[in-house]
Amino acid sequence: MTITIEQVSEPTPELRALIGELDDVLNAAYEPHQRHGLAIAQLFEPHVRFFLARLDGAAVACGGVALFDDYAEVKRMYTRPAVRGRGVAKAVLRRLEDEARVSGKAVLRLENRPAPAGSGRPLSPRRIYQLRRVRPLRANARARHRAKSLFREAPSTGRSTNKIVILRSERD
Repeated sequence: MTITIEQVSEPTPELRALIGELDDVLNAAYEPHQRHGLAIAQLFEPHVRFFLARLDGAAVACGGVALFDDYAEVKRMYTRPAVRGRGVAKAVLRRLEDEARVSGKAVLRLENRPAPAGSGRPLSPRRIYQLRRVRPLRANARARHRAKSLFREAPSTGRSTNKIVILRSERD
C-alpha cells in the first residue's frame, strides 16, 4: 500500500470527482446556509495550496490549506469511504500541516462539525492529534457567531511546532 500526496495547480477531472463526492455528502447532510466550502476556483487562489492523495496510484482523497496573515486553515478535505481507516486522511492532514509550517504559520485551524447520522465516519482530528479542549484563541468570523462551538488544539510535538486548533460547531 503506497500513499502519495501531490500538490495540484489546477482542477483535474480526478479532483473535480472528489470535490463532487464531498459536495454530494455535504448537500445531503446540511442545509445550504450550513455549508461554507470553497468553490473549486477558490481552491487555486494564490493563498491556497491544494493536494491530491493517491493510494496505489488511484486518486482517493484531497485537501487544501489556506494561508492567512497569522494562521492557516484546512479546506475541503475529503477521503473516499472505501479507503478510510488506511491512514490516507492522516497523511493528507500531515502534508497540510507541513505546508503551513514551511509558510511560517504557527497555527493550523480546522472547522469540524459532527457528522449527521448515517453519513459515514468523519475526519477525526481529535484522534489523530490527541486534541484537548481549550478556550478560543481567535475564531474566524463564521465561528464567532456560533453559540456551541468547541475549540481544540494539539500540544506541539517534536515533529511540528504548529498548534492545531479545531473549530467544531455543535449546531448552527
